[in-house]
Amino acid sequence: MSDSKFIRLDKMSLENIFDEDAELIPLMTPEDEERINNEELPEVLPILPLRNTVLFPGVVIPITAGRDKSIALIKEANKGNKVIGVVAQKNENVENPTLEDIHTVGTVARILRVLKMPDGNTTVIIQGKKRFEVKEIIQEEPFMKATAVPVPEHRPETEDKEFDAIIESIRELALKIIRENPNLPSEASFAIKNIESNSFLINFVSSNMNLNVEEKQNLLKIDNLKDRALQTLSRMDLELQRLELRNDIQSKTRTDMDQQQREYYLHQQLKTIQEELGGVSFEEEIEEMKMKAKGKKWSDEVKKIFEKEIGRLQRMNPQMAEYSVQRNYLDLMLELPWGEYSQDKFDLKKAQKILDRDHFGLDKVKERIIEYLAVLKLKGDMKSPIICLYGPPGVGKTSLGKSIAEAVGRKYVRMSLGGLRDEAEIRGHRKTYIGAMPGRIIQGIKKGGTSNPVFVLDEIDKLASANQGDPSSAMLEVLDPEQNTTFYDNFLEVGYDLSKVLFIATANNLGAIPAPLRDRMEIINVTGYTVEEKVEIAKKHLLPKQLKEHGLNADQLKIAKPQLEKIVSGYTRESGVRTLEKQIAKMVRHAAKSIAMEDEYNIKVTNQDVSDVLGVSHLDRDKYENNDVAGVVTGLAWTSVGGDILFIESILSKGKGGLTITGNLGKVMKESATIAMEYIKANAADFGIDHRVFDNYKVHIHVPEGATPKDGPSAGITMLTSLVSVFTQKKVKAHVAMTGEITLRGKVLPVGGIKEKILAAKRANIKEIILSDANRKDIQEIKAEYLKGLTFHYVKEMKEVIDLAVTKETVKNPVILDLPKKEEK
Repeated sequence: MSDSKFIRLDKMSLENIFDEDAELIPLMTPEDEERINNEELPEVLPILPLRNTVLFPGVVIPITAGRDKSIALIKEANKGNKVIGVVAQKNENVENPTLEDIHTVGTVARILRVLKMPDGNTTVIIQGKKRFEVKEIIQEEPFMKATAVPVPEHRPETEDKEFDAIIESIRELALKIIRENPNLPSEASFAIKNIESNSFLINFVSSNMNLNVEEKQNLLKIDNLKDRALQTLSRMDLELQRLELRNDIQSKTRTDMDQQQREYYLHQQLKTIQEELGGVSFEEEIEEMKMKAKGKKWSDEVKKIFEKEIGRLQRMNPQMAEYSVQRNYLDLMLELPWGEYSQDKFDLKKAQKILDRDHFGLDKVKERIIEYLAVLKLKGDMKSPIICLYGPPGVGKTSLGKSIAEAVGRKYVRMSLGGLRDEAEIRGHRKTYIGAMPGRIIQGIKKGGTSNPVFVLDEIDKLASANQGDPSSAMLEVLDPEQNTTFYDNFLEVGYDLSKVLFIATANNLGAIPAPLRDRMEIINVTGYTVEEKVEIAKKHLLPKQLKEHGLNADQLKIAKPQLEKIVSGYTRESGVRTLEKQIAKMVRHAAKSIAMEDEYNIKVTNQDVSDVLGVSHLDRDKYENNDVAGVVTGLAWTSVGGDILFIESILSKGKGGLTITGNLGKVMKESATIAMEYIKANAADFGIDHRVFDNYKVHIHVPEGATPKDGPSAGITMLTSLVSVFTQKKVKAHVAMTGEITLRGKVLPVGGIKEKILAAKRANIKEIILSDANRKDIQEIKAEYLKGLTFHYVKEMKEVIDLAVTKETVKNPVILDLPKKEEK
């Protein structure tokens, strides 16, 4: 028999019996069951093999006969006693089954009705009666006949409580299955409740469970009714569990689908509203992102991450807080210049002209940039140097970065690090935080638009540490050529190549930069300017700039070099030119006011005009003072704003000896004074000093400008000279300044900041400078024009300093030492 609608329904558990269109619900009473069991079984039965179902006693099923043998069998049986033997095939694909192809245990059935269908097939409704077993096939044609014997059924005792409990459990589970299965009509529960026969209930449920032919046949073969009931109960329990699990899954799926449908309709409404308002829908934005991504030159790894993240964005609800973070992340990936580099200019002479045009001096920096361009021109590709320019404020370190960018032909990016205390400012925040942003390094690259800009890290010595982390440690990866090829930003979460970026850091104090960070940079000292250089800078750069900013032209105000020199020397006290620019701006504003008010003024500025506009010069303290007083010596000092001169003053007063030091001096400087005093005591005879003066006079050393803290060993030889002068009341050589550290052995040691100190000496009209012999190399590195008008004396011993600095001439109004007479022996 071929598959039919009825047979397919049989596969759907209990549904086949409880069809809503059925005329009746066939039930078997205990009386019917007893009558059937008492009927005699014919010795020979026509055998009807079924392809895909098993008939149980008492159960009514419809079948469709399609095979010729089956149709012939039904026609003949329907004319006779209507009793047939129904068995299940082992393999439903066998067209002409034999004894080996069928199960030997089957069910005797009665034909209830035969229907001729419009398609030519014959539909038969049959009811099972009792079980039988095929013994021998006695006929093959026109249909199969066999001898049969009944298979007895072992029933439990009437008072078997365990069997009664099993039956009740089967009934309850059947009702639960009907409730859980939405495809079963509610009337099925009435049928289950109204079945009185225990064996029929078992057979009825077994027949309609969702089991395959083999499993149903195994149930049919069980002779003991109690065992069959237990097996049926076990199968029902599994089916109930499957139904409950399926219903749970469907319920969750339906809930999710309902939520998705709701969101879909809301998104469609929102999309319509946006289109009405002239905006762009979310889908269009995502498509636009995908189009932009096609033109990016990123690696396969970055491309894979982008595709993953944009897929995640598509699945997100646009109203979620994470949506904006995800979109910002994708926008950043699209805006970063992956693999995009500007073309370097290899015209070295032109690059040199640009650097010379914008900045006066700074030869070491310019030379290093030209060297880098030269190597890049020859090799074609190399890692960019990481340069640190350090020096006093106002010398042009920061503005030099912009000139370098123009000379090299790259984009210019500047990042101020002053006061930065959060590590996330460098590395960025993780995307898990609302309002997360990339670090300022990645933001700077995005702003520059290329992956090889000139990146100025301004004030790198001003980085601070706090609870949020140490940003200077985060800079280690940025400024390490071996690591910055895959710089990791917490927001970007993928390595970015910074190796082609030309980093230029600026600092005022190298000591404030951590040693590991300082080690990664190429240090270039940018020293202060001489008076001559400042005049040239003012003439070529500052004055034209201020005239332009104040709306004047070169014909409306002219400041000659003598007047500029007067402004530099009389109104500024710095290594750089910031204060100078402010003073020039003041002169220009005075001219602008005169023009606006139609007052008369001198187009060519005179010295008197400078004094009238800027006031009386208040910086004459830098100038050298005379040598008429004993114990006053000029020293040279280094400050954060460049070099400076300072005066060491010593005086004797009647007392019982001792040394007093004032002037807001640090520990090292006080120690230098003590060393000088003890050295003089030990070598008093060599200097022509009566040793009795140490016990009868008190010595006081003072360094003026007490509000300014001072420290360092470089004033050692200055204090020595001052003390020798005051003890001997001899004049110090005129226009002499000195700097150097001293030891108890009488050695003079080298000190730092030589160039700044020399510039300060020139500003103070010093003619001769005494230095340690070890500082000779520092002088040789300084341009000759800086040294013009200066004479240098290099010393190794402290006695040489006294021979050079202290004259034989007694000062005016010398102190007459009142010493006790020497005791005669």
